Amino acid sequence: MDRDIEGQSTGNYLWQKRNIVPFLKIDKGLASEASGVQLMKPIPGLDELLKRGKGNGMFGTKMRSVIKKANAEGIKAIVDQQFELAKEIIAAELIPIIEPEVDIHSEEKEECETILKKCILEHLDQLKSSDMVMLKLTLPSQQNLYKECIDHPQCMRVVALSGGYERERANEILSQQKGMIASFSRALTQDIKHGMTEDEFDEKLDQAIDSIYKASKAG
Repeated sequence: MDRDIEGQSTGNYLWQKRNIVPFLKIDKGLASEASGVQLMKPIPGLDELLKRGKGNGMFGTKMRSVIKKANAEGIKAIVDQQFELAKEIIAAELIPIIEPEVDIHSEEKEECETILKKCILEHLDQLKSSDMVMLKLTLPSQQNLYKECIDHPQCMRVVALSGGYERERANEILSQQKGMIASFSRALTQDIKHGMTEDEFDEKLDQAIDSIYKASKAG
């Protein structure tokens, strides 16, 4: 983020030259599991980091925590922490991506998602009309579960994380979600391997991007 590319800050270069919206990852990793979740570790120096991000042309931020069990107390703590930090980020004139990932291997995944949605909507309803957030959520077990979040006036966008699903399955689930678009990482790069030629790399990445784009448009 602090480097320049062709005489511009990285953030400005990405947006103005490449039409890529720049986001800054701010979390410092996950705390140990408690109450079925992993909160974020403390983020020392956040105020200064946000100022640097804004000054360097960042559009928003990203921060991740993880839900493993349908523990209402734990899930509430996850969402409370995410939105508390989101308000600081909004005050710094950036757009926060709130990412409470639900573990796709959880035996209680669907129940986790039901509790999570309720908590998110409660917090969205408490935001000021000028406050905007994005949500990055695990592809849900129930079709269109997050439609209320997508339609909420304080939610700029709901994007899907693949969470360990193979790309074909992730695309299949995504294509069934109205208004949800992809923000895949693991599914995007699953076919990229060490030792590929540049042409092989480009071909595999192009195929992945095309399939994910089509799945996003289908919804």
